[in-house]
Amino acid sequence: MRVFVDGKEIELDEKSSLGEALKAAGAKPAQGAIIGVVKGRGEQSLQTNSYWLNTTKGKLRIELLENDLQKIWHESINDIVSSEVRWASTSGVAFGPFSSSISFGREAHEYNRWEIVIGAAGFEAEKTQLIFVRRRHSAAYGVPAEGGLLAHVVGGKNTLDRLEIGDKILAIEPIVEWQDLTEKLATQDMTLPLEDGMEVFTEVQVELMEDAPYGAEFFLALTRGGTLKVDSVSSSYISSDQLLAEPIIFEHREPRLEGAVTVRTSGRGLGRIFIYKADRTSNPGHSVVGHVNAGMDMVKLAGPGQLVTVRVKPERIMLMGSKLSDALLLLKERGIEVEVDGQGGEDAVVVKQDPRATMEILKAKKVKLLTMPANRLVAIELYHDLAPKTLDYFRHVTGLKERPVGPLPVYFVYENTILFKPEIDAVSYKELLPENKPTGPIPAGSIGISNQVSKKIGLVGVRLVADKRYGPSGEKFEATNIIGRVLEPEKLKDVKEGETIYVLEVR
Repeated sequence: MRVFVDGKEIELDEKSSLGEALKAAGAKPAQGAIIGVVKGRGEQSLQTNSYWLNTTKGKLRIELLENDLQKIWHESINDIVSSEVRWASTSGVAFGPFSSSISFGREAHEYNRWEIVIGAAGFEAEKTQLIFVRRRHSAAYGVPAEGGLLAHVVGGKNTLDRLEIGDKILAIEPIVEWQDLTEKLATQDMTLPLEDGMEVFTEVQVELMEDAPYGAEFFLALTRGGTLKVDSVSSSYISSDQLLAEPIIFEHREPRLEGAVTVRTSGRGLGRIFIYKADRTSNPGHSVVGHVNAGMDMVKLAGPGQLVTVRVKPERIMLMGSKLSDALLLLKERGIEVEVDGQGGEDAVVVKQDPRATMEILKAKKVKLLTMPANRLVAIELYHDLAPKTLDYFRHVTGLKERPVGPLPVYFVYENTILFKPEIDAVSYKELLPENKPTGPIPAGSIGISNQVSKKIGLVGVRLVADKRYGPSGEKFEATNIIGRVLEPEKLKDVKEGETIYVLEVR
């Protein structure tokens, strides 16, 4: 029989399993990731009450309400096209005039932002207009007794605030949606029997944009393990919260078409990554960083909590944590000029790179590396399940959320205790409630952070010997959150105040 794996045609024996198909195709989905299986495709058109209004300032998407005013809309739609802004204020903006069969009154009504009202200017049906409400207010617009509410603005909302006198409606396009009738499933069952003609998808392929180097790097950081964890699903997108609340700048704006990859750069949901399953307008809070080139079926199959294998182009250039010799070899293979600042030789490791963004390195064709002796790069293990909120703070202040290596400046050294003061001061906006407090002797090499019970909240500490009374940051147990352990404590025995060590998280 014939099946397709990631678009590649494969000949198999009858009743072959999913695992056999993947082996024959050489496909290797990430461990724990779902595999999409599609059997038969189909769709049917669905008429909607949604329309795109193309204006001289951009597009507005509106959704008509189910009421009698729809009749006036359909009768007048040809006249509404080419209508101009008659007036604009902080309360609203009106397009018109056009003649209609509207029945109107003189009473005032209350309106809310994003509502669209149909009314008779000067209480004359020949001067009917559409009023787009910008803020909540009361007014007498010559509307029917029920209030004249025709529709809501549901897309392109930023366009509404930019409309002014002189702007026009250039075109009105009805939106036709399609109901997907495809038989499909997401599975990890390698024994699943396949049938002739089935399609199998193992990965999503994403190509990143040169115009969004920092957003692209953000996405590369999110998918550095070769997967994307789906945290939320809607009819129009899937999203991942693994870098939620991490700051990222806005770089590129364009319509969020199917397959667009965006990052939320402001407001609620900062740092959230989206992949779109349906077209949406551009948004000033969403920076587009890439597009899906293949595997949209996987995007549409994925559910909350599932992992999706992701292959990103270009591959990330992340040299931090690598031996200098390995980094130089990789850069030579990719034709990138390199400047090394710091320790050389076989013992050197890379702890910083400039530029840090892959797209910037590829564009400049050169990179500067900061190196240190390997004994200043310390491997650590973190207890995510035991102290997730404290680790959110720790990974944020060290940069470990986005990079494999992070700095820890040495603040104070006494006896067998080393205190570190992170470069980023985040105690004002990252909670450090008591979490995973010690209940017995602290093992040597434990890493602790002073919680909000302590006056020195946010300090990171490591104790090189076991202790029955105090935590790694020198605090009593109730003021200490244990987040992990140092795997190479011998590297910390000779550190001095004022120097910076680098930590490498072993996952």
